[in-house]
Amino acid sequence: MSQQSPNGQTPTPVSGVDDGAHRRLRPRPLVQPPVDPAYASAFGRPDGVAGAFATRDVPVPAVQSAPPPPESLATAFGRQGSSELLQRPPQPVSDPDPDIDPVFWGDKPAGDPWRDPASGAVIGPPAVGEDPPGEPEKKPEPGPQLSVPELIFGRRVKPTALALLLTVALLVGAAGGLVGWLIGRAGNPLTDSTVTLAEIEQGKERPAGSISDIAKRVTPSVVSIEFKGANVAGVGSGVVIEGGGYILTNDHVVAPAAQDSSAKLSAVFTDGTRAAARVVGRDPKTDLAVIKVEVTNPTVLQFGNSDELQVGDSVIAIGSPLQLSNTVTEGIVSALHRPVTAAGENGGPQVTYDAIQTDAAINPGNSGGALVDSRGALVGINSSIRTETGGSVGLGFAISGNQARKISQELIRNGSVKHADMNVNVKSVSAETSEGAQVQNVPAGGAAAAAGIQEGDVITKVGNRMVRNAAELVVAVREHEIGQTVQVTLARQSRELKLDVTLKSD
Repeated sequence: MSQQSPNGQTPTPVSGVDDGAHRRLRPRPLVQPPVDPAYASAFGRPDGVAGAFATRDVPVPAVQSAPPPPESLATAFGRQGSSELLQRPPQPVSDPDPDIDPVFWGDKPAGDPWRDPASGAVIGPPAVGEDPPGEPEKKPEPGPQLSVPELIFGRRVKPTALALLLTVALLVGAAGGLVGWLIGRAGNPLTDSTVTLAEIEQGKERPAGSISDIAKRVTPSVVSIEFKGANVAGVGSGVVIEGGGYILTNDHVVAPAAQDSSAKLSAVFTDGTRAAARVVGRDPKTDLAVIKVEVTNPTVLQFGNSDELQVGDSVIAIGSPLQLSNTVTEGIVSALHRPVTAAGENGGPQVTYDAIQTDAAINPGNSGGALVDSRGALVGINSSIRTETGGSVGLGFAISGNQARKISQELIRNGSVKHADMNVNVKSVSAETSEGAQVQNVPAGGAAAAAGIQEGDVITKVGNRMVRNAAELVVAVREHEIGQTVQVTLARQSRELKLDVTLKSD
């Protein structure tokens, strides 16, 4: 059929597929890829056969069978002594039961479901035969049972002997219990029935951070320092501050041993270990010294920040007061930045340091021991007490931990320490309106003379720290470094002056 085109022309009819413009297209040519000759010889039609089936008169070549297996495989897996290729069914048993269909039917392929797929399923005979009908089921009879004597003794025992044995056992047990009860009453009179004991808990709780917990962790790092010579002997305390065996203590603890060549200095640890010690460095002006012992793996006490302490904080003092080693006392911080002065050893320089005041019991022998905070960190070195009786009255003083750390490090490095100084002699004065350190004389060439300080001036402030007496002036100056310029406030003829002083070494 032809169709009219939009321009009025009739298109030529073409057989094939419609191309979308109402035109028929020719079929595409058949693409026949080349056939591999090996596949053609294996799967192609025999010669002379054009269709799917060969005619009777066309000879069909026989399919070449597989080659025979190797002799080794045939020997290993082949049948031995038999030419059969398939397994034969077992021979029927003699006198088969006529009511039970046999599993195999021999030469009857029609009854074999394995040979005839259309035949029905057959259930074979049971594996175990059934009991004859009418006979009751037999239950196994229990074996002979053992008697109690046989079970215990392994053989038969006469009843009289067994009763006698039990009687003897009861008598022995009763006698042992009576003896134990009498011994218990004689050894512990508190168990008398006429005494009532107060109830106590089964265990004592020691939480982390308690006094016992801190003492257990800190005590191994505190040692007793002993010295004995021809004319001197004494006991003090010390703190291990470095793993190499360096121990920090007071200078007045080791001074007698350092001045007497016959004295032997030693450190005794909490476990009883005794080690010979030698003096590494001393600073008599701040009453600090460092000694060294040769030990392995000592317990080292870590420094804390003493500037973070506040009045009322809990502190613990550990040392060997009155030769009683490993003594722990507890108290609080009573005051901070308390200037303390003491006479030097054997006419030496005056001792002055910035102290932490505490009411923790400190007695002779505590000198050089540790003052730790509630975390167990070293915040002070116990040094002195103020008393009128010779014993502790709750006024103990410890060198601040920050100052002790700075000086001990310098002693370990150099063996001595230099301090900042104004090179001026002063005395403590007080007036109705103010207190301070009055200048007595100004040595020439010193820091005070270079800054213009004159005799009679009263120094009231160094940097940001108030100066109320002569000892506090020394402490305030030593807080700064040598060569540092600091502002000094003083009173001169009822006028307040502020001078810049560049500190020098003592």
